[in-house]
Amino acid sequence: MELTPGVERCAGVELSVDTLAGALAADRLGARRIELCSAGALGGLTPGPGLLAGALAGCRSTEVHVLVRPRDGGFRYSSAEVDVMATDVAHAVAAGAAGVVVGALTRHADPDRGALAELVAAAAGRPVGFHRALDVCRDPLDAVERLVELGVRRVLSSGQAARAEDGIGVLAALAGDRLVITACGGIRAHNAVEVLRASGVGEVHAAPRVVPVEQPPIAAGGVDFGAHAELDVPAAAALIAAVNRPR
Repeated sequence: MELTPGVERCAGVELSVDTLAGALAADRLGARRIELCSAGALGGLTPGPGLLAGALAGCRSTEVHVLVRPRDGGFRYSSAEVDVMATDVAHAVAAGAAGVVVGALTRHADPDRGALAELVAAAAGRPVGFHRALDVCRDPLDAVERLVELGVRRVLSSGQAARAEDGIGVLAALAGDRLVITACGGIRAHNAVEVLRASGVGEVHAAPRVVPVEQPPIAAGGVDFGAHAELDVPAAAALIAAVNRPR
């Protein structure tokens, strides 16, 4: 798929997408990378093989990185769950994903060395990112040092705040040449450049979504299965344009 005319590939924007339409739109817009998941409303879960295959086939320039998270509700995993995650990592890599995004913590809210070592090994040399589990770590600076030792190459963080704008101090402390820090949390066109400037990190992550106007019908008995959200294409385009704008 070709880029939208007049749009340059943005080196600093990653978009979270949980549908094939969102993945293809991110590619057209010129996002540097997508974090492919399912169930974005739950913070993202491991995407199925069909969605992954479609995104890999359809994204011509945007890198596809796969979120591997077996369930919602925290980041302490049993050995059986780690085995599931390792299998999903290996599948994503074998399918052609450019990288994976994982996370696992101990009961003391530190990176789980054993689990992460297994997941990094399953990635077979592909880049491994650590998701926002960092934002609930006991000590994010110490956690980053542990992640570097384990071979993790990138960390997603809001600076342990609800929004990156409020976590600038922690983000700035994390920034450096040990690994890539990707700022996230309420990142949009109006604040992305300031977050980059103030924190010193090199890239941003956003998950702009909108519920389509057309909604599924509600059964006569009141059964409502809700509505799915899609990538907010205008918001994503504005974000990429803002980050790409010469400064």
